[in-house]
Amino acid sequence: MNQERIFQVLLGPHISEKATIVAEGSQQVVFRVTKDATKPEIKKAVEELFDVKVKGVNIVNVKGKTKRTARGFGKRNDVRKAYVCLADGSEIDFLGGE
Repeated sequence: MNQERIFQVLLGPHISEKATIVAEGSQQVVFRVTKDATKPEIKKAVEELFDVKVKGVNIVNVKGKTKRTARGFGKRNDVRKAYVCLADGSEIDFLGGE
């Protein structure tokens, strides 16, 4: 995988209540990823960008909800999330606190 692709695969961390619970309960971090990202690409990107060891990757495709608005019906965007399981002793700190 080339260096450009590494920066394109991960769109950012997915911060939610469920993601926080998963992070505290086990060594997992949740990322939003591109629609065409594969598990090996995500694993390599996380290992190289954050300098951690990845044990496994699970991917979830979340379909966008259909919402009713004043002008009719609208649809939220579809999201692809990657649950990245880190090896023992590895940790990613997004806040940068001490």
